[in-house]
Amino acid sequence: MIELLSHHTITQIGRYSDLSLVGISPALGSALLRQMLRLRRMEEALHAEYHPADEMRCPIHFCIGQEAVPAALSQVVLLDDHLFSHHRSHGYYFAKGAPLRELFAEIYGRETGANGGKAGSQDISHCESHFFSGAILAGAITIGVGAAFGFQRRKSRQISISGFGEGATDEGAFWEAIAFSGKQKLPILFVIENNRYATFSDQLKRQQTDNICERVRPFGVRATQIFGNDVILAYNTISQEVERLRNGDGPALIEAYTYRWNSHVGPEDDSINRYRSADEIAFWKENCPILILEEKLRAMGWVDDEIVGRMEAEIAKEIADNFRFAKESPFPTSIDWNRSNFELASPLADQLLREAEQGKYNQYQEEAKLGPY
Repeated sequence: MIELLSHHTITQIGRYSDLSLVGISPALGSALLRQMLRLRRMEEALHAEYHPADEMRCPIHFCIGQEAVPAALSQVVLLDDHLFSHHRSHGYYFAKGAPLRELFAEIYGRETGANGGKAGSQDISHCESHFFSGAILAGAITIGVGAAFGFQRRKSRQISISGFGEGATDEGAFWEAIAFSGKQKLPILFVIENNRYATFSDQLKRQQTDNICERVRPFGVRATQIFGNDVILAYNTISQEVERLRNGDGPALIEAYTYRWNSHVGPEDDSINRYRSADEIAFWKENCPILILEEKLRAMGWVDDEIVGRMEAEIAKEIADNFRFAKESPFPTSIDWNRSNFELASPLADQLLREAEQGKYNQYQEEAKLGPY
């Protein structure tokens, strides 16, 4: 494998052959394959169903081609960990184990969706699973840092994970988050799925270099580059860093070079913009993360046509059930837009007011004069 990864050097390697199953059990190898297949088939089904029915009335940023990192995360992240995502949210929602039928219902705008049909794809969250996404660029980064700060103060073994693309590193909020996390040694894992393009803009037209790892290390953040379509490498790297986070070793960043096959958003083809070449797309499809793993598993005799066929059948049934659940669910009947934006109940404020009435506020003011406040 090449020593210094970049999108330019990666496309020079031809067919990737460095995936290694050393230290991986047959059960884990099969689980990773199944997870990638589930995510790929789910995205393909939603992609195909979007038109001509036009029943999904929200923009969708598909992650076809980027299944390796979410599949690896799904085998490592715990329920109590918090995972924050950008607008290309499906893979991270999937990785956190949030219910897929509620994702389908949310996209269809139904009341049974993860957010009652009001968030859509870009802002979908699932509180019970501790998964949160949002369309604000770099929003997943700053909120993830806040969660990590809380975990540290509570001396919890919980960790925060923030997943985003390299486009978010154009934002000043990213660098502020890196500086603060490094200084405070926060338990947060930054996962950059570097797919080269922010909408249609090549990274090297936006930044001097496409190697983000080198730029974050001086802030006290461990940083590792990986070929993001090697799911075993992703699993091993994420596992090691998560263990170090739980042991208090401070923040880490993983820069996974990968590629989206589809357009930036929606099922429409955006190749009319001519921002990437046919050869580039062909290279990444030849290095499909599912095919790379499946070839190794078959060579080891861990999977065969029967096993893969059974996986595909189970996944197809699951997806059909998800569509049925979504389409048969009702639309929201009434929406309290006030409650959607703010909460009328204010127990903490009420408590503080009561304390103020008891003279504690005046006492605090007197104490503050004596201290460095």
